[in-house]
Amino acid sequence: MHTIKTYSKQTYNAMKKTFILATIALIFNTTSCKSQIYSPEDEQLRKEIGQMLLVGFRDTELQTGSSIYRDITEYNIGGVILFEYDAPSQSRPRNINSRLQLQKLCKDLQLLANGNLIISIDQEGGKVNRLKNQYGFPRFISAQEMGIENDPDTTIFYANRTAKTLNSMGINVNFAPCVDINSNPNCPIIGKLGRSFSADPDMVIKHASMWIEEHNRNNVISVIKHFPGHGSSKNDTHLGIADISSSWTENELIPFQYFIDLKMVDAIMTSHVFNANIDSIFPATLSYNTLTNLLRNTMKFEGVIITDDLAMGAMVQHYSLEQMLELAILAGADMLCLSNNGNNYDPNIVPKAVEIIYNKVINGNISRERITESYNRIQQLKDKHLQ
Repeated sequence: MHTIKTYSKQTYNAMKKTFILATIALIFNTTSCKSQIYSPEDEQLRKEIGQMLLVGFRDTELQTGSSIYRDITEYNIGGVILFEYDAPSQSRPRNINSRLQLQKLCKDLQLLANGNLIISIDQEGGKVNRLKNQYGFPRFISAQEMGIENDPDTTIFYANRTAKTLNSMGINVNFAPCVDINSNPNCPIIGKLGRSFSADPDMVIKHASMWIEEHNRNNVISVIKHFPGHGSSKNDTHLGIADISSSWTENELIPFQYFIDLKMVDAIMTSHVFNANIDSIFPATLSYNTLTNLLRNTMKFEGVIITDDLAMGAMVQHYSLEQMLELAILAGADMLCLSNNGNNYDPNIVPKAVEIIYNKVINGNISRERITESYNRIQQLKDKHLQ
């Protein structure tokens, strides 16, 4: 038999007071852990890390309390990337369903970031086209169609139409044009999708120059891609590794070098291709030999290096988020594209990325100087184009 223990009223009240105080202490300690106080130096470091992140999100309108609202206000992200299709759920809409809606979304995002936000998109035309007719946008043809027609008036017309449309929406960065050489027409991600102007480097330069000039004229930043060239691959880096060691030639660098020499571009996007001739261990995005030794030191590029989407198969099938972030930064990348539009969607990708990079710096895996170097390049880009 169990006896029921009874307490006097005085004892009960004392126990109740102790329990309440203990509960308050527990809540206070938990809250303190969540809102850790950083030194001014560490706050600046975290601010600089946030600027290195280019993030994808779900929502056609900005809502207080959403992950992207938090990422801009609390984590100081450098930019966002917009999509019309949500790959993880295989559904629409993601960020785009009409002209007025997109314009308001971009305006609200920019206001929240005090005018300091990169708002980017992949708007090449043809099959890589986020601004579709069904949402009220005009027709945009592919790079391959422009190259085949080879009429400057046609290329200028569509480049101008693209840039003007983006500018009117409030989008300030376009991940285009592709300056990949169409050396393999059967390349599943370049040639077969009509994303290259030509197999001739001079033709690529000719049409890409017009494209870039029209974007500059309309205050939209062109980001040329995919360094060091994706046109010869037999595989799609969205799905897995694309080894171009036996197909790639130095001709694929010609357009990149041309635009670097003339200082026509302020940003270049990497590719996840593997090329043992340049780096026998890492794909281009994670390769110091490719991004720093080749692109920075040999080719003399001084602008912003942006990774291709780190959610692609060539990355996530072989590297953890922690490995990708560390290797890309050590390789020389300035902005890390976290599209959140691969197989999975993670609303907390930004807090995770910031903590990973911050701890890598605190632990000495990544130097403080490496972060500041990228931060300064990003601010120079923004000062030039966003003000």
